Amino acid sequence: MGTLGELVTKQAAKHGDKTFCLFENEAMSYASLEATANAVANGLLARGAKKGERVGILLPNILEWLISFLGIVKAGGVAVPVNSLLKGDEMRFILSNCQAKRLITTPHFVELIREIKNDLENLSEVFVIDDESPRGMHTYEELLHSNESPPDVKIEETDPAGIIYTAGMTGRPRGATLSHRNYLSNAHQIVEAMEVTAQDRFMNILPMFHVNAQLVTFLAPLHAGGSMVLMRGFSPREFLPALDRYKATAFSGVPTVYAILNELPDAEKYDLSSLRFCVCGAAPMKVDVFEKFEEKFKAKIIEGYGLSEATCACSVNPIKGKRKIGSIGLPLKGVEMKVIAENGREAKPGEEGEIVVRGDIVMLGYLNDAEATAETLRDGWLYTGDIGYVDADGYYFIRGRKKDMIIRGGENIYPREVEDVLATHPDVGESAVVGKTDPIWGEEVVAYIVPRTHNQPSRTQIREFCRQHLADYKCPTRIVFVEEMPKTALMKVRRWALKDE
Repeated sequence: MGTLGELVTKQAAKHGDKTFCLFENEAMSYASLEATANAVANGLLARGAKKGERVGILLPNILEWLISFLGIVKAGGVAVPVNSLLKGDEMRFILSNCQAKRLITTPHFVELIREIKNDLENLSEVFVIDDESPRGMHTYEELLHSNESPPDVKIEETDPAGIIYTAGMTGRPRGATLSHRNYLSNAHQIVEAMEVTAQDRFMNILPMFHVNAQLVTFLAPLHAGGSMVLMRGFSPREFLPALDRYKATAFSGVPTVYAILNELPDAEKYDLSSLRFCVCGAAPMKVDVFEKFEEKFKAKIIEGYGLSEATCACSVNPIKGKRKIGSIGLPLKGVEMKVIAENGREAKPGEEGEIVVRGDIVMLGYLNDAEATAETLRDGWLYTGDIGYVDADGYYFIRGRKKDMIIRGGENIYPREVEDVLATHPDVGESAVVGKTDPIWGEEVVAYIVPRTHNQPSRTQIREFCRQHLADYKCPTRIVFVEEMPKTALMKVRRWALKDE
């Protein structure tokens, strides 16, 4: 299987000057990607970096994200992509939890990093992608070493390569640790399932801190000798012109993206004939959205399923053969899936239970959380927490979440994290957060609040308070004031009653 660094070196030797990544007005070849990633790796080693050291990547979608990720893993380090939408408290927790020694970022985040740096005992160096070095920090150029040859570091395929922080069930995110084997196995499986070739060009509109972007639109085309178009993000106004200009053959999105694209006018003005297929994951897609998109854009949607704890993708609908709308498809080659009923036995076709997964894509474990790891990884199987069933043809379907996770626009949100913030507001006596169906975002975050005494805060005050402590996508879009919460005999809030209201 090898390592991620070996994959880049091999592909650079094979494809050389072929363009791997197009970003705005820049084009980066395979050879340039290899050389620059090696320079970063050698720069880290020259500054004393050790094998296994964690390095944070707090960057938007720019070429340096790709270079930094590959440079870190080539040096034997562990890349820790940080969600750039998070606020200070959230970033502080992640960088502290992973004990990041170094961080690569942009001027946009300098002040935020300054505010939290004193609480990060292990963070010794911050590299900023800028011409001038901010006080107490270094420029990215200082990290680049003149030696552009592959570094001499012995790396095993079972060594950690990345830590992906997922929304935590108890209000704090957990770091899913992925190995080189995890990344390469899943990239190979995606290439095989999607029949990706060197002629394919993937357009990436998702943030690179997502495993979807990392695997489907970065590592998969790299593995196949294809190319990618890196977009700063999803812009409805820019999407169709970019698709036409770059002649992309595929892209990956979440249901929200497809719902928005369905409403775009003048699609017929653009030549989208190069588009071969589109990938959809992160949340279930409505049948009407699915059908409208395929009719409008004449491109096939491939629905799939995965989670960070399984690197990225576990199953997809076949690109050729029978697709079942609403299904998450068939397990990828080399991936085992089954449904476990409540009594612990394997469920029969059509019977609901928890979906479990086994294979080389399953994470090494949660960083610094042996208890959660033991709960999630049992007898070689990953217990996903997703409830579903498998039909007689072997196609899997998701019915709901074992926990109360909300998926808004493809982002995972756990009510407990939002409730913990609301609990610190002086005028909030009690709160409960649930997800409710939304035609565009999939789900919206709704907060039910019992005011403390008679001093009821305004909805604007609550929203502003949340924005100070939470990423914007986690903040409630609806706030409902109630006199009391519906509760069970054990005094637990009946969330289902709130969802059904």
